[in-house]
Amino acid sequence: MIPSVSHAASPGEGIAAGDFLARLRAIEIAPADRGSGTLSAIQAGVNNAVVPELDFTYMIRDYLGVELILGTSRHQVNSNLGHLGGVNVLPPTLLLQYHFNHAGKVRPYIGAGLNYTYFYNDGLHVGNDGVAVHKSSFGPALQFGVDVQVTKRFFVNVDLKKIWMHTDATLNGQPIGRLHLDPIIVGLGVGMKF
Repeated sequence: MIPSVSHAASPGEGIAAGDFLARLRAIEIAPADRGSGTLSAIQAGVNNAVVPELDFTYMIRDYLGVELILGTSRHQVNSNLGHLGGVNVLPPTLLLQYHFNHAGKVRPYIGAGLNYTYFYNDGLHVGNDGVAVHKSSFGPALQFGVDVQVTKRFFVNVDLKKIWMHTDATLNGQPIGRLHLDPIIVGLGVGMKF
């Protein structure tokens, strides 16, 4: 009988099909915001936010993984009329990743996928009039990152994402435009391989 030959990474080295990765990052969300309609006229803009993010990756092949990103943030909205209030954003994102050098200790990866953004807990207003956010959105997401293994199970991670998201707003029930957030997200964190 001939023993089978495995091309998977040896224990403690790299990643392989069937591995489960969990990462915890600190991320900075920098919206590349732009508005339409009245939102554009009043120069509505959204501030940056720094929050924790959790993600899980399952390796379906030695070099191919599926990542689910979980995190939420609160952003303040400003305009040339002053502070408009804040809104929370929950953007779960599913990405298909290609991992280069999967058997090595330094593992760059790229990813592409889909994001669903849910806007909630909005406390927006213009003067005494409330501004309502009515629409969640689907949009594409792109990713580039690097995992650097430091022990058999632990690694550090640097990650860069671009996510497209938008919402529609109304003032006293009347549409006042669409706000595109479309943030760039930079993350630094740690991870564990299971």
